[in-house]
Amino acid sequence: MYKLCDEQLITLFKKGHSSALEELVHRHREKVFTSILLLVKDYFLAEDIFQDTFIKIIDTIRAERYTEKGKFLPWAMRIAHNLCVDHFRKIKRTPMIKTGDDKDIFDVLGFSDSCAEDKIMTRQSHDRVRRMLDMLPEEQREVIILRHYAELSFKEIADLTQVSINTALGRMRYGLINLRKMMTEKQICL
Repeated sequence: MYKLCDEQLITLFKKGHSSALEELVHRHREKVFTSILLLVKDYFLAEDIFQDTFIKIIDTIRAERYTEKGKFLPWAMRIAHNLCVDHFRKIKRTPMIKTGDDKDIFDVLGFSDSCAEDKIMTRQSHDRVRRMLDMLPEEQREVIILRHYAELSFKEIADLTQVSINTALGRMRYGLINLRKMMTEKQICL
């Protein structure tokens, strides 16, 4: 089934072959999940949004509303991006519980399960890149994530972020210039 294109897999899924959907998820998981993770910066939240993305995809396909012939990945990325935007809108309306010294209560209570020893060697360069990406203006960071991690074209990025292709290209250019400056100034090696 791995030799079938996305459209053929969608057609098979519509006919009741759940393994076709499994192949679509497997084929695009890394790109969609990584893009979500880089936007929300929380692994467990990214997992939730990733699942919500594919639930929305399944519902749309089953309801016969899927119309993005030949453009499954950009369509899936647009759904994921919109769910991330929805999440941030919801957070802005939700008050954060702070301690007396202005720290988020969930950070203080230590609800993260990360095991630093297991991740240090393989994640150091990824963490450096993420930290540098976090220092970029949001528009530049978003274009770099969508281009390098989701491998979207500049036209797809322009459509997704609702700007012109030239604007998307400019944001990418300035984002890369700013990343190079940070690496030079802080003498960071990846």
